[in-house]
Amino acid sequence: MNMKRWAGVLWLALVGLLPLGARAQGNLDIDSPAIAALRTSMQQRHAQLAPLYAAGAVGLAGDGTVALRDASGVPLAQRGQVNALVAAENSDRVALYREIARANGHPEWEADVRRTFAQRWIERAQSGWWVQAGGNWVRK
Repeated sequence: MNMKRWAGVLWLALVGLLPLGARAQGNLDIDSPAIAALRTSMQQRHAQLAPLYAAGAVGLAGDGTVALRDASGVPLAQRGQVNALVAAENSDRVALYREIARANGHPEWEADVRRTFAQRWIERAQSGWWVQAGGNWVRK
């Protein structure tokens, strides 16, 4: 399978959307122009992040963001680019959580949406990727 197709399949696996739970019965699969743009941006960026996840340089943080976990895994000349990539991903993730809550008519659900996505990102991470569990980094 080529890298682009694999990244698309992985993206779909990562964003498996489930109900928010008893407190917030929202639709995580809701769509709007803003949500569609964020998902497209994140999907395109995932092809660049996937090798960083696999190398252990970047991990899935417990708060629904991604983090530069091991800077030594990135050549010094590329760290600025990787930091910018991580910042862009986190900006889109935060905006996605906010937009999904708004699109459900409940902006106060943003924290619930974020927690649900954080849990799902970690659950669906590939074997060998680094994730935060209880504040500590562990290899899945």
